[in-house]
Amino acid sequence: MLTHNRQDYVAQAIESIKNQTFENYEFIIINNGSTDGSGRVAEKLTKDDSRIKVINLSANCGIGAGRNKGLDLAKGEYITFIDDDDIAEPDMLEFLYDLAIDNAADISICGSIKEANGEILPNYVFDDYLIMNSAEAVVEMLKRKKYNVGMPTKLFKRNLFDKIRFLETGNYEDITVGYKYLANANKIVAHGLPKYCIRRHETNNSAFTTNDKLLNHKQLEEYFSAFRERTEYISDLFPEIADYAHYSEWSYMISMCNKIVTNNLTNCQKQLNFIKRELTKNYWEFYNSNYIQEFEREFMRKYIHDDMKRVI
Repeated sequence: MLTHNRQDYVAQAIESIKNQTFENYEFIIINNGSTDGSGRVAEKLTKDDSRIKVINLSANCGIGAGRNKGLDLAKGEYITFIDDDDIAEPDMLEFLYDLAIDNAADISICGSIKEANGEILPNYVFDDYLIMNSAEAVVEMLKRKKYNVGMPTKLFKRNLFDKIRFLETGNYEDITVGYKYLANANKIVAHGLPKYCIRRHETNNSAFTTNDKLLNHKQLEEYFSAFRERTEYISDLFPEIADYAHYSEWSYMISMCNKIVTNNLTNCQKQLNFIKRELTKNYWEFYNSNYIQEFEREFMRKYIHDDMKRVI
């Protein structure tokens, strides 16, 4: 777990791991240059537990670099992640470990709920018990119906990180490499019982996912770049799902187009122009995709059709 200036949340995150029914674990907490009391809270709560190490960094090195430091210290056969403002159910570790062991899986995945404005809502909750190969797991991730690319809610075989490390630039390390772990695993198992609670608030790194008005040009640029690389990576590795990888990238673009226009995000005009150019260039392939939703076709007609007429 990385923590940075989360003194109002981090205690509950730590306690949720200390109270796990599965007890044979090591818990590495990277205090990533906090300037509030987060580090002191972590040290106070963990001083009598030999399974827990608190590593205090003098400055915030970023999420990717912080996670890589934790991986360098980890000795376990499996790795999972918890965010410093979230809460794990008491049996989350046991649930994920049993899923992995029972199915000889490289990655196991559980469901999740979210807490926003005091209300508990389903996030990724489903009844299915999915046993997938890498291509199937990547497609399911691209659909974002049962799980997403985020690190929490997943237990990874340690050797996956021997080949793939987190990028140490940018603010959204999960979108740049998360899919690669799924793509390089031999077997992935998912059962959607919610064992993890994501807490949404205005200071979340991904707060813009629940408040469109928080979108800004830097976030969009990072996502566009990551999704372009993701499409190329997946298409090269799994040609049979390349069409879905392209569809997923364009689907994100048209969704952001709608959000920028609807919310009058004037600071994202350059990114809006980029979206329109890309979707104009790929208009018919996206519009006639086997996967496109009707609301996406409607957005294409609403926002891109006039650009198409100019090009034609």
